[in-house]
Amino acid sequence: MNEECLLRRYQALMGAVPQSVMSPGGVVTVLSGGGIAEKLWTPGTDTSWMDAVHPKDRDWFQRAWRRATQQRSPLDTIVRVRLDGAVDRFRHVKIIAAPVVDEDGEVEFVGTATDAEEHWRGRMREKLLARMAAVPAARDLSEAFLTTAAAVVPELADAVAIFRLVDGVEAGVRPADAPAATSPERVGLAPGLPSLPPLDADFVLGPVAQRAIESQEASLLAFPPDGPPGDGLSDVSVRWLREAGATGIALVPVVVDGRTVALATIATCRGNPPPDEADLSLLQDLFQQMSGPLRRTMELQSIRGKALALQQSFLAAPPSIDGLTITALYHPADSAAEVGGDWYDAVRLSADALALSIGDIAGHDLDAAMAMARVNSILRGLAYDSGPTASPAATLNRLDRIVQALDSPAMITAVHAVLRRRAHGGWSIALSNAGHPPPLLIPADAPSRYLHDLTAPDPPLCVTDSLTRATLYADLLEGDTLVLYTDGLVETPDTDISDNLRKLRERTDALARQSPPLRSLIRGLLPPLHHRRDDIAIIALQARPDS
Repeated sequence: MNEECLLRRYQALMGAVPQSVMSPGGVVTVLSGGGIAEKLWTPGTDTSWMDAVHPKDRDWFQRAWRRATQQRSPLDTIVRVRLDGAVDRFRHVKIIAAPVVDEDGEVEFVGTATDAEEHWRGRMREKLLARMAAVPAARDLSEAFLTTAAAVVPELADAVAIFRLVDGVEAGVRPADAPAATSPERVGLAPGLPSLPPLDADFVLGPVAQRAIESQEASLLAFPPDGPPGDGLSDVSVRWLREAGATGIALVPVVVDGRTVALATIATCRGNPPPDEADLSLLQDLFQQMSGPLRRTMELQSIRGKALALQQSFLAAPPSIDGLTITALYHPADSAAEVGGDWYDAVRLSADALALSIGDIAGHDLDAAMAMARVNSILRGLAYDSGPTASPAATLNRLDRIVQALDSPAMITAVHAVLRRRAHGGWSIALSNAGHPPPLLIPADAPSRYLHDLTAPDPPLCVTDSLTRATLYADLLEGDTLVLYTDGLVETPDTDISDNLRKLRERTDALARQSPPLRSLIRGLLPPLHHRRDDIAIIALQARPDS
């Protein structure tokens, strides 16, 4: 085959493919063959095609183009480019450009531009939905929403704020003409944007957002060059959108089982074009994908709420007894998916005697809370029936036999104590410990110390059929404090329990030197919120002069 034939075939092939010729500076000098390229650039205007590239893509595309021109290497990529004459209409375009060197060593690039919008959106949808499909039920709704926001910013938008409905839409009690109350959830913000302003308890979304919530239909708002109008949106939202240079927003109701549980507000800012219908469709698919994990999260929250209500219904306020100040605290774990089987109780046996108990049932679910309620009730009845002279060890033995006979229980740890008023002031303490962290005694004039047997401690309940438990004795003098607590106060993963008990004593002694009120002292013992991995129950009493 001669060179002339090859040249004709090459010319025919090139004539069938839309093509352009560009200088290394990105100026389009020749455009032929039609196609999408003619909608993107106009030759002879001395304007760089870089001006038509989407603002979000400009930085990385400039680097890629600079590298191709410096190395005289081909370029093959997909980038968003503005359609010629359109202010904010962009298309994803696949650009292939190859360097051509003439006899003088000058370089120009010959390339093709083909529409890749559907291909890009298909890949992006698959990528985002796959990311969301891997999300299990989160510990709480905030965590679930944060995961979604992270998938949107910065690939699809510059800011995401999600407002969870906190009243009647979910509960079914909000009047039809009343605005839906919301609480701001986690947000995603692109670098350089102002922080979202704090919202007070009376904040409500504007009419446009309320309509989206009620209709359960997504909508788009494109803003004029001077920013969003003052009507239709809340004043707080308008101020932030103007400060951020917002160009538009998408409003996407988050619907689970036919109920609108949240509204996602997605904004484009700082010169980026507003979201279009294709963006809205992808956002709707993304938030619809969240309905499964959200449903599971809401179910977990509902279970936890019922367990907490049941648990706290049994945590009655301690009785009032002359000569004693008594306080109790219960703090759930920092997790919306779990609730423990912790409990405390105080039973007045007579004017001069008190039964005190605290315990923990293995498990973190509604079953653990129900088991806690049963065990607590049985122990309360046994303590009252046994009276002020009963041995705490004997009472725990009776409890152990009853629970094992009536239930198929998990392991239970507990401390049961009986305090009796002494004739010459103060109180005597008799206690039995079934595998529980040792009570802490804080003398008024000495360092704190733990009340525990120097030999091996008694095992928890429900681990053996027969056992002779021990009773320990101590005195509670005027000004002394006794603290009973569950393991959430001293046990954290990957730490040594002995070291944690030592740190609790040190923290207690430091606080006690300040002579705070009993409740302030107990609150001071709680670890920071972000360190709480388990429920914490505490009941404490302090001996004071008889009134």
